[in-house]
Amino acid sequence: MLTEQPTLITQRLILRPYTLSDAKELQRLIGERVVANTLLNVPHPYEDGVAEEWISKHPKEFEEEKAVQFAITHREKRYLIGGVGLRLDKIHENAEMGYWIGKPYWKNGYCTEAAGAVMKYGFEVLGLNRIIARHMTRNPSSGKVMQKIGMKHEGHLRQDKKRWGKFEDLEIYGILKSDYSNSKE
Repeated sequence: MLTEQPTLITQRLILRPYTLSDAKELQRLIGERVVANTLLNVPHPYEDGVAEEWISKHPKEFEEEKAVQFAITHREKRYLIGGVGLRLDKIHENAEMGYWIGKPYWKNGYCTEAAGAVMKYGFEVLGLNRIIARHMTRNPSSGKVMQKIGMKHEGHLRQDKKRWGKFEDLEIYGILKSDYSNSKE
């Protein structure tokens, strides 16, 4: 049973639980159309109260071992950059990773750094056997993050999801604990 969500520290980032004080900045960053356009489950416009409602669900989801969500913040200045999380399937010891970065912080390697830290947490702390991630085919930058953290392309899902009235193709990536462990040797 998970008790308290940890804080993960990387070279440039602090990955910590979201707090309600993050809500306004979360709404501003994730609500930008160009960001929301690449995320399947993010509404646009991102209305007032949506961030608070989403953040308030995190402690229970973590306690019930359903999900863990991290706010990606700048290590020195502490401002919000984005988010990364794992949707957990404890029965099968796997998870799906998702992430986003606010547009002002794109192309700095923050997503790769954060995703790598959360992958490590998933395998080394949560004891997962497999982590997957998906991205819309039209968003290859997200796939590059997956490749950089060691995930392998496993498939192309044609018209798998519908976003804003249009069917989207998805790419799926995955990594096994054994792949992760072998890459550390």
